[in-house]
Amino acid sequence: MPLLTDEQIADGLHDSGWRREGDAIARDWKLDDFAGAIAFVDEVAQLAEEANHHPDILVHGWNKVRLTLSTHSEGGITAADLALAGRIDALR
Repeated sequence: MPLLTDEQIADGLHDSGWRREGDAIARDWKLDDFAGAIAFVDEVAQLAEEANHHPDILVHGWNKVRLTLSTHSEGGITAADLALAGRIDALR
């Protein structure tokens, strides 16, 4: 899968909560409590398994989750990252 251009990435992130961080995209969520954060991570894990594309997941504080997406095999951001980001956004 080819890497996206800077313009394609900017267009794909427009009007989303995702931001570019170097060769990845990232987004943070603040959930109601720790159980909510873990439930969200479980939902993301299900989507990631279905897509065979797995984000880096950080649970921090007691109710915060940060997801980072990058296509490691390609060394940057591909359409797979934007597609999974869109599916994750549909959860909340």
